[in-house]
Amino acid sequence: MSVAESHLHDHHDDHEHDHHDLPWIKKYVFSEDHKVIAKQYLISGIIWAIIGGGLSLLFRLQLAYPDANFDWLKPLLGGWIQNGKLDPEFYLALVTMHGTIMVFFVLTAGLSGTFSNFLIPLQIGARDMASGFLNMLSYWFFFVSGVIMLLSLFIETGPAGGGWTVYPPLSALPQAISGSGLGMTMWLISMALFIVSTLLGGLNYITTVINLRTNGMSFLRMPLTIWAFFITAIIGLLSFPVLFSAALLLIFDRTFGTSFFLSDIYIAGQALSFEGGSPVLFQHLFWFLGHPEVYIVLLPALGITSEIVATNSRKPIFGYKAMIGSMLAIAFLSFIVWAHHMFISGMNPFLGSIFMFLTLIIAVPSAVKAFNYITTLWRGNIIFTPAMLFSIGLVSFFISGGLTGIVLGNSAADIQLHDTYFVVAHFHIVMGSASFFGMLAGVYHWFPKMFGRMMDEKLGYVHFWITFIGVYMVFFPMHYIGIAGFPRRYYSFTGFDFTQSFTDLTQIITIAAIVTFAAQFIFLFNFFFSIFKGRRATENPWRSNTLEWTTPVEPGHGNWPGAIPTVYRWAYDYSKPGAEDDFIPQNVPFSETKGSNFPHENEQMVAEAGITHGK
Repeated sequence: MSVAESHLHDHHDDHEHDHHDLPWIKKYVFSEDHKVIAKQYLISGIIWAIIGGGLSLLFRLQLAYPDANFDWLKPLLGGWIQNGKLDPEFYLALVTMHGTIMVFFVLTAGLSGTFSNFLIPLQIGARDMASGFLNMLSYWFFFVSGVIMLLSLFIETGPAGGGWTVYPPLSALPQAISGSGLGMTMWLISMALFIVSTLLGGLNYITTVINLRTNGMSFLRMPLTIWAFFITAIIGLLSFPVLFSAALLLIFDRTFGTSFFLSDIYIAGQALSFEGGSPVLFQHLFWFLGHPEVYIVLLPALGITSEIVATNSRKPIFGYKAMIGSMLAIAFLSFIVWAHHMFISGMNPFLGSIFMFLTLIIAVPSAVKAFNYITTLWRGNIIFTPAMLFSIGLVSFFISGGLTGIVLGNSAADIQLHDTYFVVAHFHIVMGSASFFGMLAGVYHWFPKMFGRMMDEKLGYVHFWITFIGVYMVFFPMHYIGIAGFPRRYYSFTGFDFTQSFTDLTQIITIAAIVTFAAQFIFLFNFFFSIFKGRRATENPWRSNTLEWTTPVEPGHGNWPGAIPTVYRWAYDYSKPGAEDDFIPQNVPFSETKGSNFPHENEQMVAEAGITHGK
């Protein structure tokens, strides 16, 4: 047992007693309990998802009905509606803020912040995170970051307007457009604080997994959820500082007259004093974070899906070690494929072919995960809970969106499809929708442990089917208009003859987006109603094996009221031949399951006494 864990064991009783005596603001606002912090991240992520999704509807309306009169939006958007039309610069700001909010505030903080915080201590058998104080700080840095980003929506010149990638020179010159002014400065400050939050959280997750595992919880007995959160934290710790440096150098260019990303710039015919910099350098720095970021949001969702698919298939996860290996391979390869976003930046074609080769290789571990999900489902005794449906939906998106990634990974094809709606459709399905479905699956599955109540299953089914069909209706047609040549981020397509035949399709996409967004209010009602009025949960409603279900229905601070359970087996002993039940929790010794033990497991009984005494 580690020193840190001993400390948590020795002081648990006093710690829990102190927690009950804490004032409300310390217990629920500035809390150091990982479960409360997870709920804070979750509620924040839900709020940001509503804001980010709402912004997307505004620019979808503009794309579908470019000749319509939008004066009815004036009470909401004020001066950004001119003569009944959406201001073109504000359109770019909407796209910028939608991308930033969904990628960072919802799918990074909302997903990882919620489930890494909630599940890591519970599933590895720890009282709390390694540092409750740093954990609390990580949320409040995120909160302040979000407040600054939100306020930028209300300033006179509007929020940042350089695309969510904020490429210079547009983002580096405050005088370029209105969205390059104060809004861009606030974007950069907000992202700097967000990165600090992510790094504090990541350090905590890594330290907790390495040092605070309970007796018997070896790395190869950890659930795949923990492996996913652990690897994600490592990726974030190595890649986010690079974005921080890019943001810092961009602030220097904007404020102090440096030329890291600027050279030979003219505005209104006037030459500026910048020379020697390169905007392509910013692209390298941004995408060195940007591509690992794809897996920072995707891996936690895949880990959640692994747990839910195994539990609701009533089968052991297929290829446990292969799943771990594939995540490690994805993590490594994600750092050396960033330039496939830059095939048209003028790079040497030979270098482009290397990145193309590496990009196609990363499809291999991704395919391993997809096949392992399918083989786990194959001939399983599947229980179609809402969480299981959303997990299967994730697998569907991961496969269909991943196939288009292979197309875009080919540099010759990418040169033609770059910056078209084909790219938009690809990453919204494989990263955005898949990760969002993983987040929703996790909420449905662990809601009983978070709040001690059950969500309504019928509402969950309605929510799933409308959302699942809606996502495909939104993004599948985008592949076709992308192949036809529709460029992304354009304010209107009425000026092009070749786009006129796709007007109806664009309107169908927008209507599907509105319906899909509206369906999320079914989830919101189900979520908040169930917190207070949902059916009371039992201790282990899904008959699952992992340690969080050995805690009380609503765990207190410290998680277990007595001693922390000892672990004797892996997390996926489902439907084991000879067992009395179709699940065997991790804390059940092999000596109690002699009828279902394999020969090598009978040998484990000799070591059980040593494990129990912490040897």
